[in-house]
Amino acid sequence: MAHDHHHDHRSTHSHSHDHARSNTDIDWAEMAGHLESQAELFAPLYESALGWLGQEVTEPGLIVDVGSGPGVVSCLFAETFPGARVLAVDGSEPLLDRARARAERQGVADRFGVLAGELPGVLDQLDYPADLLWAGHSLHHMGDQRAALTAFGERLAPGGTLAVLEGGLPSRFLPRDVGIGRPGLQARLDALQEKWFEQMRGELPGSVAESEDWPALLNSAGLKHTRTRSFLLDLPAPVSDRARAYAAEIFSRLRDSVTDDLDAEDQAVLERLLDPADPASVHRRPDLFVLGVRTVHTAVRPA
Repeated sequence: MAHDHHHDHRSTHSHSHDHARSNTDIDWAEMAGHLESQAELFAPLYESALGWLGQEVTEPGLIVDVGSGPGVVSCLFAETFPGARVLAVDGSEPLLDRARARAERQGVADRFGVLAGELPGVLDQLDYPADLLWAGHSLHHMGDQRAALTAFGERLAPGGTLAVLEGGLPSRFLPRDVGIGRPGLQARLDALQEKWFEQMRGELPGSVAESEDWPALLNSAGLKHTRTRSFLLDLPAPVSDRARAYAAEIFSRLRDSVTDDLDAEDQAVLERLLDPADPASVHRRPDLFVLGVRTVHTAVRPA
């Protein structure tokens, strides 16, 4: 299971993606640029996932993107399913403003809408049931995930599909041995992210501990015919400037959120990785890559 909470979440409440105040509070509007650039970088992975969904959901009338953030994936849905109306739902109005503007730039605004409010309750405002409801890294920001899945399922049309993007693997950017400090830095950072994630989950209103057996949870929400598939983003070295900026953003947010638990040597290595003047930094080193895996779980509301 991987959360990659430093780079792939969308807002579900009026919070934003990654730490500050209680170290687990998230200022989603402040994260807007990062959320956009990350989703754009991962677009090939999302396109593969949407193509897979399209084999099951052939002609959806309404697609709802739950926790849409700035709408990068919402607009990919509009492109992938040209006959569908797409509704981006989020708790952050500034992010929805970006989603609306993106839809206009991409020429899909005539069948693109937004809905602002707290999830999952705001879905009560849907005019009609969804044929496809997508929750991309938004479910784990809801305290009671089982109740949220049930609410999502209730907003599906008979025969409609719920797709939940959760899990996968932690993203990788560097070799195990980066030539400075002790090998295995990213594995140690992964462990600290897991600790951060548990704290974040525990501080959510109404938080309920839940075994992350997503197909079983989908079944418990009254949905059937579960499927699971993982999708790969593989950007080998040498990477683009966008990928370097993304890596720098991730390591910067890690430094801000988890380095109190790192030893002095690892902290020093992290500082070097973030120093643009250092040849060993992610800004300059030739061996930087991006390798990410995201997992999608689907289930269908019985007709």
